[in-house]
Amino acid sequence: MAAAVATAKPLPIDLPYMPLLKEPLPAGRPREWYIRHNRRLKAMRLAIALLDSGVYRAEQADDRRIRSTADLVGVHPPSDITCHMVRALMRYSR
Repeated sequence: MAAAVATAKPLPIDLPYMPLLKEPLPAGRPREWYIRHNRRLKAMRLAIALLDSGVYRAEQADDRRIRSTADLVGVHPPSDITCHMVRALMRYSR
């Protein structure tokens, strides 16, 4: 039985993390679409970083904490709108 376990393929989760290749955004959209898209991505990155650091509730994530997390992660300081989106993402994940 132990030999069967040793020869089994590793699960994909055991493999090292490899980021996906980035593809260019589709052309021809209005400028507001690109701004909203990038803001959503930034809010998602910040929400994940906050969750990883132990901030699990939207009430714990004030603007100061979100901006300090952005500094730690290496992204530009978020606007008030992006901070609001981060809290909304954390609230809706429950």
